[in-house]
Amino acid sequence: MLERKQDTINHLDYSAGSAEGAPLLIMLHGYGSNEKDLISLAPMLDRRLRVMSLQAPIEMGCESYGWFPIAFTDAGITVDRDAAVRARDLLAKFLREKIETARPAGGKVFLMGFSQGAVMNYLTAFSSPELLHGVIALSGQLPDSPPQVPAHPAVLKELPFLVVHGLYDEVLPIDKGREADRWLQANVADLTYREYPMGHEIDGDALDLAASWLKGKIDLIES
Repeated sequence: MLERKQDTINHLDYSAGSAEGAPLLIMLHGYGSNEKDLISLAPMLDRRLRVMSLQAPIEMGCESYGWFPIAFTDAGITVDRDAAVRARDLLAKFLREKIETARPAGGKVFLMGFSQGAVMNYLTAFSSPELLHGVIALSGQLPDSPPQVPAHPAVLKELPFLVVHGLYDEVLPIDKGREADRWLQANVADLTYREYPMGHEIDGDALDLAASWLKGKIDLIES
């Protein structure tokens, strides 16, 4: 039984060096996972980064959380849109607080999400792009098809995206990645889209690409 937690987001914090003024990467796990999942990837990313891995607000069981309820139907996975919007607003509040207190380089954050976490990336980017340096969406899907009109299309246009999807994804088929690619091509200026021979996962090649993409974006912030 799903039980919504009281408007709070717990997180783990990782920094290879000094956290003072460091570029900040926020990690969002997938449905049924927790904040301990993606944080294991942090040591393989740029050492200048401060990384926070968040725990989603809906408790599903022991060590299992989700950002919003979903249902598996013959037509595919359906989303509780109202709950997704509440989660989006809670995440945006968290981001604003961390930008104020952590004072990350450039005054914005990077988002990196897997599966349902990637959906949260899109929801946040389409509503509050001014909070973000860039978005890494791994094995996810757009929140709507087609997406609702972005709140700030001109700001979204300049927001960099990296989208990665597995050719053999058994949870969110490759068509979900290609749909995101088509929509983003028409709406953003800086898009990198890649497909890899993997399932619903983050393999070594996908992680290497994410690491190099982040390095390039951090270099631009610091130049």
